[in-house]
Amino acid sequence: MAYTVQQIADSLGASALGATHLEIDAVAEPSDAGPRDLALAMKPEYAEKIGQGRARAAMLWQGADWAALGLEAAIIAPRPRFALAGLSALMDPGQGWDSGIHPSAVIDPRAELAEGVSVGPLCVIGARARIGAGTVIGPQCFIGADSVIGQGGFLREGVRIGPRVRIGDRFIAQPNAVIGSDGFSFVTPEQSGVERARATLGDQGEVKSQSYARIHSLGGVTIGDDVEIGSHTCIDRGTIRDTQIGNGTKIDNLVQIGHNVIIGRDTLLCGQVGIGGSVVIGDNVVMAGQTGIGDNLFVGNNVICGGATKALSNIPAGRVMLGYPAMKMDSQMEVYKGLRRLKRLFQDVADLKKTVSNLRQSD
Repeated sequence: MAYTVQQIADSLGASALGATHLEIDAVAEPSDAGPRDLALAMKPEYAEKIGQGRARAAMLWQGADWAALGLEAAIIAPRPRFALAGLSALMDPGQGWDSGIHPSAVIDPRAELAEGVSVGPLCVIGARARIGAGTVIGPQCFIGADSVIGQGGFLREGVRIGPRVRIGDRFIAQPNAVIGSDGFSFVTPEQSGVERARATLGDQGEVKSQSYARIHSLGGVTIGDDVEIGSHTCIDRGTIRDTQIGNGTKIDNLVQIGHNVIIGRDTLLCGQVGIGGSVVIGDNVVMAGQTGIGDNLFVGNNVICGGATKALSNIPAGRVMLGYPAMKMDSQMEVYKGLRRLKRLFQDVADLKKTVSNLRQSD
């Protein structure tokens, strides 16, 4: 669907300049943009490539001289990257799925589907599941018995939702996300070597072979409103109580969230983050890729963990952490600087030893 430059600007709360009647079919990078594309040149360095394409209109930064860039029209937003969120939603062509219930879907007669729910091919919806109005369920999805999904949800292809999972409104799950798998909970008949090693910080005592007994997962998963789950992310159900994800939290691909975990509101977990069982994470926390949090730990509100941070102890609110083991970022950077100086330090020590040895010989 085409929109005029003015219509796009109005929808974003931005300013439209120049030939605002121009129609736009899509967005593109400046060097690839055609005459009906809106070029995205939200920083001066991107604008340098506008001349390589054929764009007539572009989204630019505050104060940009759009006419000098050879454009006929421009959209100016105070915070262009934030405006991109609305622009991308407006121009998203969707997945091309048909609406309604596909005839190959298997829906238990006891399930409740509200008005406007779409169910794709080869889906399975279990007994007493409840799906809110306007939710779209893509091909080959599974929704277990007694699970609830709120209004306006969107499940991409192959999403798996186990039984007794409760999800709020406007939920998004990317392909092959798994929500409500059993927790990784096993126990030995007697105290294991791992338990002793943890208590002693290294000594596991007499090593004995023992088999593991499975602890079943009786809890579920509770997810708030406006949550997004990435592809191949796994969220385990609780052992007794539910694993919980707060409103507005966004979780990237390939993230593992263990049983009994509690995550607050508006928290961001990036790719390959791993959260051990029974961890409590506060609001507005950001964990960069490959961050790992050991089990039974607490992470306070507004914590930021840099890439590959590994936390072995609790993290107070507001800290910025990095490294393994996790330390305050400024302290960790000093450690890194020290490591880089080690080779020179070793050489200095060797030179000093040589000098002292020569002085002794001269005596």
